[in-house]
Amino acid sequence: MATRRTYRYCFKVDGEIVHYGFTIDLSRREREHRRRWPTGHIEQIGPPTTHEDAWNWERQQIAHRSDSAA
Repeated sequence: MATRRTYRYCFKVDGEIVHYGFTIDLSRREREHRRRWPTGHIEQIGPPTTHEDAWNWERQQIAHRSDSAA
């Protein structure tokens, strides 16, 4: 059975999502994103999942955002 220790998240600035991603350390990842967006924050999406499921979810988010922008 695959380990569910990967967190899916969105990073928001002023209520707007500027990035979707996944990580095993939300605090570290938030610090990294704040280098680019100092006023932003992470919001965890759902419970921890497997790395593979998180990877597939991120690809879906990218495809959905690309479709919406077109």
